[in-house]
Amino acid sequence: MDAVLLLKRLARPRTPSWSLRALAARPTAAKAEDTCRWSRSLLLLHRQPTNNIPRCLAYATATRAFGTSAACRSKKPASKKKMPPKKNVVEEKMQLGRPGNNLKIGVVGLPNVGKSTFFNAITKSAVSAENYPFCTIDPSVSRVAVPDERFDWLVAQYQPSSRVPAFLSVTDIAGLVKGAAEGAGLGNAFLSHISAVDGIFHMIRAFDDPDVVHVEGEVNPDRDLEIIHYELRLKDLAMLNKYIGDNQRNIDRMGTGGSADDKKKKDEFAMVVKVRDWVAAGNDVRKGEWTNKEIAVINSQHLLTAKPVTYLVNLSERDYLRKKNKFLPVIKKWIDEHNPGDKLIPFSGDFETKLASMDDAERAAYLEEIKAVSAFPKIILTGYDSLDLMHFFTAGQGTEVRGWTCRKKAKMTDAARNVHNDIADSLIQVDVMKFDELKAAGSEAELKAQGKLYIRGKDALIEDGDIVYFRSGLGSAKK
Repeated sequence: MDAVLLLKRLARPRTPSWSLRALAARPTAAKAEDTCRWSRSLLLLHRQPTNNIPRCLAYATATRAFGTSAACRSKKPASKKKMPPKKNVVEEKMQLGRPGNNLKIGVVGLPNVGKSTFFNAITKSAVSAENYPFCTIDPSVSRVAVPDERFDWLVAQYQPSSRVPAFLSVTDIAGLVKGAAEGAGLGNAFLSHISAVDGIFHMIRAFDDPDVVHVEGEVNPDRDLEIIHYELRLKDLAMLNKYIGDNQRNIDRMGTGGSADDKKKKDEFAMVVKVRDWVAAGNDVRKGEWTNKEIAVINSQHLLTAKPVTYLVNLSERDYLRKKNKFLPVIKKWIDEHNPGDKLIPFSGDFETKLASMDDAERAAYLEEIKAVSAFPKIILTGYDSLDLMHFFTAGQGTEVRGWTCRKKAKMTDAARNVHNDIADSLIQVDVMKFDELKAAGSEAELKAQGKLYIRGKDALIEDGDIVYFRSGLGSAKK
């Protein structure tokens, strides 16, 4: 009923209207709610009286008819609904280095430390390995099969006509000498070759041989390590200082204000200065603690000391077989003091060259006889891991078993792009088998019977050792 009409009826000296009787007959709780609602309406009319109802009459009638209910007195204005707390999203840490799956690792060191001998043995190629400095000028690149027992089992299981393992690309880079950053020897060209790779095998000589001259006169691993790291840092400093010199005047002109684009440029400039100061203090970039924004800037500079390093110590065959060398404790101490956490792997170039000349059966018998193992599988896997790489498999009965390399924590679409861009662009879903479960089941049919064939979406993460089947549409789909 309209509030004005109700007031008119209440103001008349006659029996209360049917509406008031109906209100009185309602349950207590409902009556209290109605009383509260009508009281608010009447008070509103009291504040804004009409010509038909005097203000004093409206107020007196409202008070007499409804009183002041407990529900109305106690009712508080509705509070705003609180938003749920934000989830703590952990930002994924970016990686130093260029993104991609086709990554390379370079063999770096002084001249005549055994780089080309190592490269020839590990790739079974024929790069010149002569007894004079700079016998290698242009970098040699070769692919090395990544040893994996899972691949061997899949080959035996599927009996394919084609078998392709995962590979690690290795580059043989000519030796650096003291002063290479200023152009000594063939330094500038060689440093550019290092810039083209994504990781470093740092070769250190730890054997005496009068027939193999040392460019510094005598074998001294401490000095050799310092030379290489100093030259790499010096080259990084030169690149960073060039960037700062080219951009300093423009940054100064921007002052304290500017657009969002100006702020972005100033932030990037400040990050480069921070990295420059870190390197100038004698530190490698890869050992610093950087934010994701700083890592993005570092990656754009292609710095040499940002690359992961694995130290390879070239021993004589005798020292390698007896597992003893006078230089190893010195090298280990230097690495622990300057670059803690980096891997150190001893090997013998002469011994590995001898093994490379044998066929598989002869090599296995020889190693069994002398109770020794090749260091190459460990070296390859360590280098592969240092680049943050892993591999998955595709397998077809009687057709092909193949290992595909990708970055760790890659999505299914990124993994599919290794196979073919069209498959990645039109990817719908992926059938996934876990290697351990497949091996335990014994066959695909038994695995499926156990309900262990998994269906994954294109945004799911692929895991190391997965055996996958990519299902894609015929047309081109967006990523």
